[in-house]
Amino acid sequence: MLLYHSTPVQELSDHPAALKAGVRLLVQREDLNHPFVSGNKWWKLKYNLIEASRQNFNTILTFGGAYSNHIYATAAATRESGFKCIGVIRGEESRQMNATLAFAREQGMELYPVSRADYRQKEDPVFINKLHQLFGEFYLIPEGGSNIQGVKGCSEFALEHLSKVTFDHLFLPVGTGGTLAGIVAGFKGNKMITGIPVVKGGKGLAHDVSRMITDFYGSDPGNWRLLTEYHQGGYAKVTDELLSFIDQMKRFGLPLDHVYTGKLLLAVIREIEMRSFSQGATILVVHTGGLQGAIASPDVLPNRIP
Repeated sequence: MLLYHSTPVQELSDHPAALKAGVRLLVQREDLNHPFVSGNKWWKLKYNLIEASRQNFNTILTFGGAYSNHIYATAAATRESGFKCIGVIRGEESRQMNATLAFAREQGMELYPVSRADYRQKEDPVFINKLHQLFGEFYLIPEGGSNIQGVKGCSEFALEHLSKVTFDHLFLPVGTGGTLAGIVAGFKGNKMITGIPVVKGGKGLAHDVSRMITDFYGSDPGNWRLLTEYHQGGYAKVTDELLSFIDQMKRFGLPLDHVYTGKLLLAVIREIEMRSFSQGATILVVHTGGLQGAIASPDVLPNRIP
Protein backbone atom coordinates (compact mmCIF):
# COMPACT_ATOMS: atom_id res chain seq x y z
CA MET A 1 0.00 0.00 0.00
CA LEU A 2 1.35 3.44 -0.96
CA LEU A 3 2.16 5.92 1.76
CA TYR A 4 -0.48 8.69 1.94
CA HIS A 5 -0.38 12.05 3.75
CA SER A 6 -3.58 13.95 4.52
CA THR A 7 -3.80 17.19 2.55
CA PRO A 8 -4.98 20.69 3.53
CA VAL A 9 -7.40 23.07 1.85
CA GLN A 10 -5.74 26.41 1.13
CA GLU A 11 -7.91 29.51 0.80
CA LEU A 12 -6.69 32.26 -1.53
CA SER A 13 -8.56 34.85 0.47
CA ASP A 14 -6.44 37.77 -0.69
CA HIS A 15 -6.43 37.13 -4.43
CA PRO A 16 -7.67 40.35 -6.06
CA ALA A 17 -9.88 38.61 -8.61
CA ALA A 18 -11.72 36.66 -5.90
CA LEU A 19 -12.04 39.75 -3.69
CA LYS A 20 -13.41 41.88 -6.52
CA ALA A 21 -15.95 39.24 -7.60
CA GLY A 22 -17.00 38.43 -4.04
CA VAL A 23 -16.25 34.70 -4.26
CA ARG A 24 -14.27 32.28 -2.11
CA LEU A 25 -11.41 30.47 -3.83
CA LEU A 26 -10.20 27.24 -2.22
CA VAL A 27 -7.46 24.84 -3.33
CA GLN A 28 -7.39 21.20 -2.26
CA ARG A 29 -3.61 20.73 -1.97
CA GLU A 30 -3.53 17.11 -3.12
CA ASP A 31 -0.02 17.78 -4.38
CA LEU A 32 1.06 17.19 -0.77
CA ASN A 33 -0.26 13.63 -0.46
CA HIS A 34 3.04 11.93 -1.39
CA PRO A 35 6.57 13.12 -2.17
CA PHE A 36 6.57 11.56 -5.68
CA VAL A 37 3.23 9.86 -6.37
CA SER A 38 1.40 13.12 -5.93
CA GLY A 39 -2.09 14.41 -6.56
CA ASN A 40 -4.56 12.43 -8.62
CA LYS A 41 -1.86 9.95 -9.64
CA TRP A 42 -1.90 8.46 -6.13
CA TRP A 43 -5.60 7.73 -6.47
CA LYS A 44 -5.39 6.47 -10.06
CA LEU A 45 -2.60 4.05 -9.18
CA LYS A 46 -3.94 2.80 -5.83
CA TYR A 47 -6.38 0.18 -7.10
CA ASN A 48 -4.30 -0.66 -10.17
CA LEU A 49 -1.46 -1.74 -7.90
CA ILE A 50 -3.85 -3.64 -5.65
CA GLU A 51 -5.31 -5.44 -8.67
CA ALA A 52 -1.87 -6.26 -10.09
CA SER A 53 -0.90 -7.79 -6.75
CA ARG A 54 -4.18 -9.70 -6.54
CA GLN A 55 -3.48 -11.22 -9.96
CA ASN A 56 0.09 -12.11 -8.90
CA PHE A 57 1.85 -9.92 -11.45
CA ASN A 58 5.33 -8.70 -10.56
CA THR A 59 5.73 -6.33 -13.54
CA ILE A 60 3.75 -3.23 -14.48
CA LEU A 61 3.79 -1.79 -18.01
CA THR A 62 2.35 1.62 -18.83
CA PHE A 63 2.42 4.43 -21.41
CA GLY A 64 3.20 8.14 -21.43
CA GLY A 65 4.95 11.06 -23.05
CA ALA A 66 8.42 12.35 -22.26
CA TYR A 67 7.05 14.86 -19.70
CA SER A 68 4.34 12.60 -18.30
CA ASN A 69 3.31 12.99 -14.66
CA HIS A 70 1.91 9.47 -14.93
CA ILE A 71 5.28 8.01 -15.94
CA TYR A 72 7.01 9.89 -13.12
CA ALA A 73 4.46 8.78 -10.52
CA THR A 74 4.19 5.18 -11.72
CA ALA A 75 7.96 4.74 -11.56
CA ALA A 76 7.98 5.88 -7.92
CA ALA A 77 4.83 3.94 -6.98
CA THR A 78 6.05 0.65 -8.42
CA ARG A 79 9.39 0.99 -6.68
CA GLU A 80 7.66 1.68 -3.34
CA SER A 81 5.29 -1.25 -3.91
CA GLY A 82 7.91 -3.73 -5.06
CA PHE A 83 6.98 -4.11 -8.74
CA LYS A 84 9.24 -4.09 -11.77
CA CYS A 85 8.13 -1.44 -14.24
CA ILE A 86 8.31 -0.71 -17.97
CA GLY A 87 7.41 2.67 -19.48
CA VAL A 88 6.51 2.85 -23.18
CA ILE A 89 7.43 6.44 -24.03
CA ARG A 90 5.95 8.41 -26.93
CA GLY A 91 7.89 10.31 -29.56
CA GLU A 92 11.35 11.17 -30.68
CA GLU A 93 12.02 13.46 -27.70
CA SER A 94 11.73 10.37 -25.48
CA ARG A 95 15.17 9.28 -26.74
CA GLN A 96 16.75 12.33 -25.06
CA MET A 97 16.82 12.17 -21.28
CA ASN A 98 14.94 14.97 -19.50
CA ALA A 99 14.31 15.36 -15.77
CA THR A 100 11.09 13.32 -15.79
CA LEU A 101 12.57 10.39 -17.69
CA ALA A 102 15.81 10.51 -15.70
CA PHE A 103 13.82 10.25 -12.46
CA ALA A 104 11.77 7.36 -13.83
CA ARG A 105 14.92 5.47 -14.79
CA GLU A 106 16.49 6.17 -11.38
CA GLN A 107 13.40 4.59 -9.79
CA GLY A 108 14.05 1.44 -11.80
CA MET A 109 11.61 1.92 -14.68
CA GLU A 110 12.82 0.39 -17.94
CA LEU A 111 12.18 2.98 -20.66
CA TYR A 112 11.05 1.77 -24.08
CA PRO A 113 10.82 4.69 -26.54
CA VAL A 114 8.58 4.27 -29.60
CA SER A 115 7.63 6.45 -32.53
CA ARG A 116 4.45 8.48 -32.40
CA ALA A 117 2.98 6.19 -35.06
CA ASP A 118 3.66 3.10 -32.95
CA TYR A 119 2.43 4.86 -29.82
CA ARG A 120 -0.96 5.41 -31.45
CA GLN A 121 -1.30 1.61 -31.49
CA LYS A 122 -1.13 1.42 -27.68
CA GLU A 123 -4.61 -0.14 -27.47
CA ASP A 124 -4.14 -2.49 -30.44
CA PRO A 125 -3.97 -6.16 -29.36
CA VAL A 126 -1.29 -6.84 -31.99
CA PHE A 127 0.94 -4.10 -30.53
CA ILE A 128 0.26 -5.28 -26.98
CA ASN A 129 1.18 -8.82 -28.01
CA LYS A 130 4.47 -7.50 -29.39
CA LEU A 131 5.16 -5.91 -26.00
CA HIS A 132 4.44 -9.25 -24.31
CA GLN A 133 6.92 -10.92 -26.63
CA LEU A 134 9.54 -8.34 -25.64
CA PHE A 135 8.85 -8.13 -21.90
CA GLY A 136 6.93 -11.24 -20.90
CA GLU A 137 3.88 -11.11 -18.66
CA PHE A 138 2.84 -7.76 -17.20
CA TYR A 139 -0.12 -5.91 -15.72
CA LEU A 140 -1.02 -3.12 -18.14
CA ILE A 141 -1.98 0.33 -16.87
CA PRO A 142 -3.18 2.58 -19.72
CA GLU A 143 -1.91 6.08 -20.43
CA GLY A 144 -2.69 8.38 -17.52
CA GLY A 145 -3.93 5.47 -15.40
CA SER A 146 -7.41 6.05 -16.82
CA ASN A 147 -9.11 2.68 -16.52
CA ILE A 148 -11.83 1.32 -14.25
CA GLN A 149 -9.36 0.98 -11.36
CA GLY A 150 -8.18 4.56 -11.80
CA VAL A 151 -11.75 5.83 -11.90
CA LYS A 152 -12.51 3.83 -8.75
CA GLY A 153 -9.66 5.49 -6.87
CA CYS A 154 -10.69 9.00 -7.94
CA SER A 155 -14.29 8.25 -6.97
CA GLU A 156 -13.04 7.30 -3.51
CA PHE A 157 -11.06 10.56 -3.35
CA ALA A 158 -14.24 12.53 -4.08
CA LEU A 159 -16.30 10.59 -1.57
CA GLU A 160 -13.80 10.50 1.30
CA HIS A 161 -12.05 13.86 0.92
CA LEU A 162 -13.63 16.39 -1.47
CA SER A 163 -17.14 15.78 -0.11
CA LYS A 164 -15.98 17.11 3.27
CA VAL A 165 -15.38 20.57 1.77
CA THR A 166 -18.32 22.95 1.35
CA PHE A 167 -18.31 24.39 -2.17
CA ASP A 168 -20.51 25.34 -5.10
CA HIS A 169 -18.21 24.70 -8.07
CA LEU A 170 -15.30 22.29 -8.46
CA PHE A 171 -12.52 22.63 -11.05
CA LEU A 172 -9.74 20.24 -12.05
CA PRO A 173 -7.36 19.78 -15.01
CA VAL A 174 -8.04 17.06 -17.56
CA GLY A 175 -5.52 15.01 -19.53
CA THR A 176 -7.01 11.59 -20.28
CA GLY A 177 -10.25 12.11 -18.35
CA GLY A 178 -10.10 9.38 -15.71
CA THR A 179 -9.86 11.74 -12.73
CA LEU A 180 -12.83 13.79 -13.90
CA ALA A 181 -14.84 10.61 -14.50
CA GLY A 182 -14.08 9.31 -11.01
CA ILE A 183 -14.90 12.57 -9.25
CA VAL A 184 -18.19 12.91 -11.15
CA ALA A 185 -19.11 9.34 -10.17
CA GLY A 186 -18.07 9.97 -6.57
CA PHE A 187 -20.43 12.91 -6.21
CA LYS A 188 -23.31 10.99 -7.83
CA GLY A 189 -24.64 14.04 -9.65
CA ASN A 190 -24.79 16.29 -6.60
CA LYS A 191 -22.20 18.93 -7.58
CA MET A 192 -21.26 20.82 -10.74
CA ILE A 193 -17.77 19.77 -11.80
CA THR A 194 -15.72 21.51 -14.49
CA GLY A 195 -12.73 20.04 -16.27
CA ILE A 196 -10.03 22.15 -17.94
CA PRO A 197 -8.44 20.10 -20.75
CA VAL A 198 -4.70 20.77 -21.09
CA VAL A 199 -4.61 19.33 -24.61
CA LYS A 200 -5.86 20.60 -27.95
CA GLY A 201 -9.02 18.96 -29.17
CA GLY A 202 -10.38 18.76 -25.67
CA LYS A 203 -13.92 18.42 -26.99
CA GLY A 204 -13.03 14.89 -28.04
CA LEU A 205 -12.47 14.01 -24.39
CA ALA A 206 -16.16 14.34 -23.62
CA HIS A 207 -16.97 10.95 -25.13
CA ASP A 208 -14.17 9.25 -23.20
CA VAL A 209 -15.18 10.85 -19.91
CA SER A 210 -18.83 9.91 -20.33
CA ARG A 211 -17.90 6.34 -21.25
CA MET A 212 -15.69 5.94 -18.16
CA ILE A 213 -18.38 7.39 -15.89
CA THR A 214 -20.97 5.00 -17.32
CA ASP A 215 -18.67 1.98 -17.17
CA PHE A 216 -17.98 2.59 -13.49
CA TYR A 217 -21.18 4.20 -12.19
CA GLY A 218 -23.75 2.65 -14.54
CA SER A 219 -24.94 5.95 -16.02
CA ASP A 220 -23.69 9.48 -16.62
CA PRO A 221 -25.39 11.94 -14.22
CA GLY A 222 -24.33 14.83 -16.48
CA ASN A 223 -23.19 17.15 -13.68
CA TRP A 224 -19.98 18.12 -15.47
CA ARG A 225 -18.60 20.14 -18.35
CA LEU A 226 -15.35 20.86 -20.17
CA LEU A 227 -13.96 24.34 -20.84
CA THR A 228 -11.70 23.64 -23.80
CA GLU A 229 -10.21 27.08 -24.58
CA TYR A 230 -7.57 27.19 -21.83
CA HIS A 231 -4.98 24.71 -23.15
CA GLN A 232 -2.39 27.44 -23.90
CA GLY A 233 -1.40 25.86 -27.21
CA GLY A 234 -1.59 22.17 -26.30
CA TYR A 235 -0.08 19.57 -24.03
CA ALA A 236 3.17 20.73 -22.36
CA LYS A 237 3.01 24.00 -24.34
CA VAL A 238 3.48 27.27 -22.49
CA THR A 239 2.86 30.94 -23.21
CA ASP A 240 4.34 34.08 -21.68
CA GLU A 241 0.94 34.69 -20.09
CA LEU A 242 1.02 31.29 -18.40
CA LEU A 243 4.60 31.69 -17.17
CA SER A 244 3.82 35.12 -15.75
CA PHE A 245 0.71 33.80 -14.01
CA ILE A 246 2.59 30.89 -12.41
CA ASP A 247 5.16 33.33 -11.10
CA GLN A 248 2.42 35.58 -9.69
CA MET A 249 0.78 32.67 -7.86
CA LYS A 250 4.01 32.03 -5.95
CA ARG A 251 3.22 35.23 -4.04
CA PHE A 252 0.12 33.51 -2.68
CA GLY A 253 2.13 30.48 -1.57
CA LEU A 254 0.76 28.27 -4.32
CA PRO A 255 3.30 26.39 -6.49
CA LEU A 256 2.01 25.37 -9.93
CA ASP A 257 3.37 23.46 -12.90
CA HIS A 258 3.23 24.43 -16.57
CA VAL A 259 1.49 21.32 -17.85
CA TYR A 260 -1.62 20.97 -15.67
CA THR A 261 -2.20 23.11 -12.60
CA GLY A 262 -0.95 26.41 -14.02
CA LYS A 263 -3.44 26.16 -16.87
CA LEU A 264 -6.15 25.12 -14.41
CA LEU A 265 -5.72 28.06 -12.03
CA LEU A 266 -5.36 30.54 -14.87
CA ALA A 267 -8.65 29.29 -16.32
CA VAL A 268 -10.41 29.64 -12.96
CA ILE A 269 -9.11 33.19 -12.44
CA ARG A 270 -10.21 34.18 -15.95
CA GLU A 271 -13.68 32.74 -15.30
CA ILE A 272 -13.86 34.67 -12.02
CA GLU A 273 -12.85 37.87 -13.82
CA MET A 274 -15.62 37.27 -16.38
CA ARG A 275 -18.14 37.07 -13.52
CA SER A 276 -19.06 33.47 -14.30
CA PHE A 277 -20.01 32.89 -10.65
CA SER A 278 -22.56 34.54 -8.42
CA GLN A 279 -21.40 36.63 -5.47
CA GLY A 280 -20.82 34.50 -2.40
CA ALA A 281 -20.06 31.35 -4.40
CA THR A 282 -17.30 29.03 -3.22
CA ILE A 283 -15.00 27.57 -5.86
CA LEU A 284 -12.88 24.52 -5.03
CA VAL A 285 -9.85 23.81 -7.23
CA VAL A 286 -8.13 20.42 -7.07
CA HIS A 287 -4.34 20.72 -7.17
CA THR A 288 -3.44 17.46 -8.90
CA GLY A 289 0.28 17.57 -8.18
CA GLY A 290 2.89 17.11 -10.88
CA LEU A 291 5.17 19.78 -9.49
CA GLN A 292 8.18 17.97 -10.94
CA GLY A 293 6.97 19.73 -14.11
CA ALA A 294 7.86 23.03 -12.44
CA ILE A 295 11.24 21.69 -11.33
CA ALA A 296 11.91 20.53 -14.88
CA SER A 297 10.83 23.83 -16.44
CA PRO A 298 13.93 24.23 -18.63
CA ASP A 299 12.83 21.10 -20.46
CA VAL A 300 9.38 22.53 -21.07
CA LEU A 301 10.32 26.06 -22.11
CA PRO A 302 11.27 25.10 -25.68
CA ASN A 303 7.53 24.45 -26.14
CA ARG A 304 6.75 28.12 -25.57
CA ILE A 305 4.01 29.52 -27.81
CA PRO A 306 4.58 33.14 -28.95
